[in-house]
Amino acid sequence: MREDDAYDEKSPLVKVVSASSSKRSGIISEDSSTLLDVHTDEFSHLPPREAKILRDQVVVTPVNVTFLSMYRYATKSDAALLILTAIVAIAEGTIRPLISLVFGTLTETFTIYARQSSFDQEYFYNSTGGFYSKSNMTFFNYSSYNVSEYGGPYEYEMYNMTGMQYEYISPETFQSRVNNLTLYFVYLGVADIILSYISIYTFIDRGQILAGRIREHYLAATLKQNIGYFDKLGSGEVTTRIASDTTLIQEGISEKVCYVLANLSTFVTVFILAFSRMYILAFMMTSIAVVIVASFFVSSGLMKKYFKKSMDGYSVGGTLAEETISSIRNVQAFSIQDRLAMQYDKFLEVSEHWGIRAGLSLGIMTSLVWFGCFNNDALAFWQGTRFIRSGQATVGQVISILLLMNQGTLALSAISPHFRSVTSAVAAASKIFATIDRASVIDSSSDEGIKLDSVRGDIELKDLKFIYPSRPNVTILNKFDLKVPAGKTVALVGASGSGKSTIIGLLERFYLPVGGEVLFDGVNIEDLNIRWLRQQIALVSQEPTLFACSIYDNIAQGLIGTKYEHASQIEKRELVVEACKQANAMSFIETFPEGLDTNVGERGFLMSGGQKQRIAIARAIVSNPKILLLDEATSALDTKSEGIVQDALDRAAKNRTTIVIAHRLSTIKDADLIVVMKKGEIMEMGTHNELLLKQGEYYDLVEAQTIEKQKKELAPNLQEEENADNDFDEKAEFEEDSVLGLVRTKTTTSVSSLVVANAPVEEEIDESKYSTWELFVFLAKLSARENGVNILASFLSLINGLGYVALGFFYGAAVDAYAHIPDFDYVNSEINKVAGLFFMLSIVVSVATSGSQALFSYASQKLVRRIRYMTFRQILRQDIAFFDKDENTTGGLTTMLSQGAQAIEGLTGATFGQIMNSVMIILSGSLVSLIITWKLGLVCISTMPILIGGAFFRLWVLAQFQSNMKNANQQASSYACESATAIRTVLSLTREKDVLESYHKNIDEQHRISRPATNKSSILYGISQGTQFFIFGLAYWYGSTFIRTGEYTLLQFYIAYIALIIGAQNAGMVLSYAPDMGKAKYAAANIKKLLSTVPKVDTWSNKGKIPENVQGEIEFRNVHFRYPTRLQVPVLRGLNLTVKKGQYVALVGSSGCGKSTTIGLIEAFYRPLSGEILLDGQDISEFNINSYREQIALVQQEPTLYAGTIRDNILLGTKENVSDEQIYAVCRQANIHDYIMSLPDGYDTLCGSKGTLLSGGQKQRIAIARALIREPKVLLLDEATSALDSESEKVVQAALDAAAKGRTTIAIAHRLSTIQNADVIYVFENGKVLESGTHQELLAKRSKYYELVQLQALENTA
Repeated sequence: MREDDAYDEKSPLVKVVSASSSKRSGIISEDSSTLLDVHTDEFSHLPPREAKILRDQVVVTPVNVTFLSMYRYATKSDAALLILTAIVAIAEGTIRPLISLVFGTLTETFTIYARQSSFDQEYFYNSTGGFYSKSNMTFFNYSSYNVSEYGGPYEYEMYNMTGMQYEYISPETFQSRVNNLTLYFVYLGVADIILSYISIYTFIDRGQILAGRIREHYLAATLKQNIGYFDKLGSGEVTTRIASDTTLIQEGISEKVCYVLANLSTFVTVFILAFSRMYILAFMMTSIAVVIVASFFVSSGLMKKYFKKSMDGYSVGGTLAEETISSIRNVQAFSIQDRLAMQYDKFLEVSEHWGIRAGLSLGIMTSLVWFGCFNNDALAFWQGTRFIRSGQATVGQVISILLLMNQGTLALSAISPHFRSVTSAVAAASKIFATIDRASVIDSSSDEGIKLDSVRGDIELKDLKFIYPSRPNVTILNKFDLKVPAGKTVALVGASGSGKSTIIGLLERFYLPVGGEVLFDGVNIEDLNIRWLRQQIALVSQEPTLFACSIYDNIAQGLIGTKYEHASQIEKRELVVEACKQANAMSFIETFPEGLDTNVGERGFLMSGGQKQRIAIARAIVSNPKILLLDEATSALDTKSEGIVQDALDRAAKNRTTIVIAHRLSTIKDADLIVVMKKGEIMEMGTHNELLLKQGEYYDLVEAQTIEKQKKELAPNLQEEENADNDFDEKAEFEEDSVLGLVRTKTTTSVSSLVVANAPVEEEIDESKYSTWELFVFLAKLSARENGVNILASFLSLINGLGYVALGFFYGAAVDAYAHIPDFDYVNSEINKVAGLFFMLSIVVSVATSGSQALFSYASQKLVRRIRYMTFRQILRQDIAFFDKDENTTGGLTTMLSQGAQAIEGLTGATFGQIMNSVMIILSGSLVSLIITWKLGLVCISTMPILIGGAFFRLWVLAQFQSNMKNANQQASSYACESATAIRTVLSLTREKDVLESYHKNIDEQHRISRPATNKSSILYGISQGTQFFIFGLAYWYGSTFIRTGEYTLLQFYIAYIALIIGAQNAGMVLSYAPDMGKAKYAAANIKKLLSTVPKVDTWSNKGKIPENVQGEIEFRNVHFRYPTRLQVPVLRGLNLTVKKGQYVALVGSSGCGKSTTIGLIEAFYRPLSGEILLDGQDISEFNINSYREQIALVQQEPTLYAGTIRDNILLGTKENVSDEQIYAVCRQANIHDYIMSLPDGYDTLCGSKGTLLSGGQKQRIAIARALIREPKVLLLDEATSALDSESEKVVQAALDAAAKGRTTIAIAHRLSTIQNADVIYVFENGKVLESGTHQELLAKRSKYYELVQLQALENTA
């Protein structure tokens, strides 16, 4: 075992939490979302002071979030407006119970008038002012009364019989009274329209603004966290929180609150009015209401608990999704899409499990509400009749109280789906606010700390002890001392994991040391202002991070915090151009049509590795920093570029303190001091020559890197070479034309230009063209497996709907019975029957409700899981060109996964159950009304399209709104995701303020777009709410004409009327779900579009030949290629090369010359525009893509590992069942086995998100082992050893040389020592092969390759 590997600065913490055991084999553990297991103190073995320092860097204290605390970012004006709007919403809910009073009065009027038909048969009117009984001629006097409560004065006759009062109403008086009472419906309707509009618009608008502020504060809080926080938190979780969880909060603090407040105020008002009308009966009915309310709160508590667990389960899955999508090239190269999708599905299963439980809780709660509601009806009629008989109540009072209590219960039931949104919001807010409230121990936003007036640049590490918070079992630096004098260049060299990058992190204050101090000009850096300190330092890291903007904008970010930050664009541009020249970047930038304004793509994916590195170097030196930190700053550069850039860096290092980490020792031989590190200790120090004379550790490192040197002078001058190059290019240009049979004499149009010009335009699928029916059928097909469940749930919903029709019959029977007063024997008999029927109905409806809600929730969670799984698989199915598009960023696609399914979930489950109930009630109610009272039914049903049409128009408005918001949402989500992923770069550039300002603009743009749609939607909602009142009034007015003429009986009228008004109420209820429908329709359209997209390179296709007896011969025949997103830029211009079976072929050349593109084309990431790529003489486009890629293994320049164990990551290289011995064998080849075995958990050690718990060299060696276990016929190495120290490189290169035997190997290398033994070396320039041959042959030519070797040779300068 190598001594280096026994000690490692990034040795993973084996037991992060108690569950991190060898039993875990998932790519991500379910516990990985927890930053610190409260039951396991990882730091208990350390001294209390050190434990506290480490604990403070990772612990997140849970916060108790209440509903009101979600409004914490409301200003005083916001709070005042929300309070006033809440009052308006309460007022809107308060006017609804007034309908019950009007209903009660109208019902009493109807029963009195209906009673007269039977009364007139027994009594006759005497013109002297009374009535005579036909049986005994008894005379009854009457008195006149003015009844202002009916809108009027009305004169009517009262008579007394056995102590009870009855009235006589003439047909004209009856009609007049009904006419005046129905006007109240009009007044209430108008009031409801105004109040509904004001409340819903204001809550939605303020909700969007407050949610935007929460997003901004969350991003701000995330950006000021110390890096230890991110070591345990995946960037995908940050994306999920900011995209998905904040959307839940927005829903929970906007229109849903309006619905809840209105319904709660209805519930409270109901009780006030009921007790004022008749407190005894109201008190009796309240006993059942108490049980309902208690069950409501118990169930809501369970729902909150289950929703939180469901969201926690998915948030970890979101991290896996982000990791996978961001490394899509690696995923496709190893064909691991399905395996990662299965791992993703495991987290979806967790989310589904708790989601189903939450739905079951909701179903039980709703069923209890309806059980109590119908039993209240039974109690009201049964006890109400007794009070009527005793003269303590009138029919109007009983009916009013009954309707009031039912309305209260209905309001409580209507709250449940909206309350679900509120509880989900509270659960989501707990995680969001925990991060916001977390006090970072290294807060870059703080203004505290010293800002030195002048900076010399002296750095001293004094008695330093350091432990990574995520790996408390390993001490990285102990009693470490190092002085870096101002203006000097100090180089740190040594094996991977020796602590070099740790020193960079400490200087940038990414972490806190547990002992000792870091001094900057004699001042402890912990006493300095963090932002100021970082502005004095420029960092170029080994894996440079660029942001999705132009080259100019990326470089100009280096001016943040300097005097040029707010300089004019002209002055900034001059500085940027000069920095680009120094970094040797202008040479390739000038080849782009848009020059400095060329977009680099997400994470700079449109640039080659060398181009990215040069842009990063330009960004670092543009500000003329006092301290320059170079962590393998030239590792991705070709030899020529490296020489030029190194000269620039050498010049830039003059008169400033520079600390360089380098594995390529040619870059640091001129350093003032070279520090050789091992196991966190300094082994030796000195200049290059001094250390060579010692013949110690440094000497061994140099020997490992030395290339065979040629002593001859360079014969041809560079100008001659350039002329030769131009002649070669011209010739090649004519050759490529002859391939297509074109005759041309004087033209520069290339083959690729002609192909692009004649290529058919690809038609994009327009998701806005999908109709609602198409999307409904689409979702129905997706949930086909749950068809049985949905059918049963729909059947139960039908029973619910019929239950409300039965309610009309029971009400009608009860009211009709009251028309037979004073025959109380008959009345009691009928009412007792009705009460029994209500009890039966309560059982049937409660069982049906709970069943339908639970079943719909079950089907909903299954559908959501399936949609996320299918969407994830479909994303991974797409070819690389799909991910190159601006709209398909990692953040945007991750957001689609979380928000899209979430939006559909908002329309399914409990909400869909409620909608189905409403639809069934509308249909069955309309049918019954037509059968029993077809004239009344026809008139009232004709008004339904107004309500339903309003719902669909509102749905259309919201769908358009969602479509318009698409770009703004994607841009904001992508921006947040990008910033979280590149947190180290953001912090080192002190870009926090810049990021937040840009994000704020994105949020403001969302608000600007949303307001018109919100206004239209709110107007439609208000009109729909008021229309219900108009329908009620119309039904009573029109029905009264039939009662007056005797065409309909009281029983007929009330059966039809109850069915119609409940139908209208439920139509209005459907309207309240229009926002959910709008979001769901938009999400379904996007998902349908994605699932309908078939890539050109389709990994799902079974077509194509299966490669057999693969020899591994690769040939490029006149290949032309341009990237699909940059068709104006030619990359390969007639590439011809041949790789024979078993050959080791190296590709060298300057950055951007087409080497990595060649590797990508061999992997079939893209198809060439013209020409052929052959494997064993057959065009690779004819092969089955999956079978073809099984013959190939790729090791990339920036190794990709996934959060899981080392074993899991290695096994991703093969689909075969392999033994432990085979795993050990490939790890020995990659020189990583001994290190892995030194870890407590060995191969079951966790790697962390994106392999963050491992050093760069360790990640690279595991990636090599993953490639070797594939046993490929063709091995592709894209700078496979670039991240290794010299000693490891030598061992691994020997392993790769051994692995290359018997298989074709194609390697890209800038470090020429790694490929000098290659069978053939192809030198690329401008997308073509400039020269080829063996190392010795090319040196003998003394051309381009010779120049590169001379630039990289290490000489003893003593």
